[in-house]
Amino acid sequence: MADVQVLRTVEAFPPQAVSLPRPRRQARRLGLQGSEFTWAIAFIIPYAAVFLALYAELMSEPIYQRTLVNTTLYLAIGVNLKMFGALLLSGFFMRRGWWMKGLLLIFVLPWAVPALPSFMSIHWMLNGQWGLLNNMLWNVFGIDGPGWLETSRWLALGSVITSHIWRWMPFWTVILLAGRMAIPQELYEAAEIDGATGFKRFTCVTFPLLANLYLVCTLLSTLFTLGDFNSVFFVSGGGPALSTHVLATLGIRDAFEIARPELGVAVVMSALPLMIPLVILLMRKLHTTEVTL
Repeated sequence: MADVQVLRTVEAFPPQAVSLPRPRRQARRLGLQGSEFTWAIAFIIPYAAVFLALYAELMSEPIYQRTLVNTTLYLAIGVNLKMFGALLLSGFFMRRGWWMKGLLLIFVLPWAVPALPSFMSIHWMLNGQWGLLNNMLWNVFGIDGPGWLETSRWLALGSVITSHIWRWMPFWTVILLAGRMAIPQELYEAAEIDGATGFKRFTCVTFPLLANLYLVCTLLSTLFTLGDFNSVFFVSGGGPALSTHVLATLGIRDAFEIARPELGVAVVMSALPLMIPLVILLMRKLHTTEVTL
């Protein structure tokens, strides 16, 4: 009886009448469309109009020109040294032992403590007259230390970049350490059998598997650093003589200290040519496409 039922079903639906959907790859849609694009333009236009209206005034100010250079150096040096150091230290903290866990805990403390007291402590430590660093140089070596934050633009900017790296490197080290720990141990064992040890194992196994994570972390770190206000404001205060401002701090200074909010908005919006490509690249990197086979 069951066989008769199956036969009737086959006769009612012959093979040529049954059409299966063909494999189709879902199209990737990374751009804004429809109302999303309209709202994005609506939000950007007012700020862009302010920036264009004050563009000539901004470019004529020496402070703004120095700020662009400072921001470029701040990003290029701070982000790259921070991420490269985090990559190296993540391999160091992969070592086993209770003492390594304790060392990692101490290393993470600069990131765990609040930023404001940390940067204010660095500011007073680098004070040229009674700061801890210069007093130590005098007591140990008998030499007068430089005015880290008071006399030289480059010393002050270097102090700010160093403070930023000291503050944020532990965070990215922990992220990359988690990425290293997720790599299957069998891959290292297979590489060792093939003769890949030491640096070759890092270049052939570790870094290729960490490359995407490293790139995403670098993009995020660049965005965070571009909007970083605390490092410059509480370490150097933009000094000496307003020579170490970055876009984030100069915008606050123009808006509140000299009562030019429109100028402050224009300064901050001048970061958009760098910020928008970074956000788009980050979205493309994080976007996952469902593929139907």
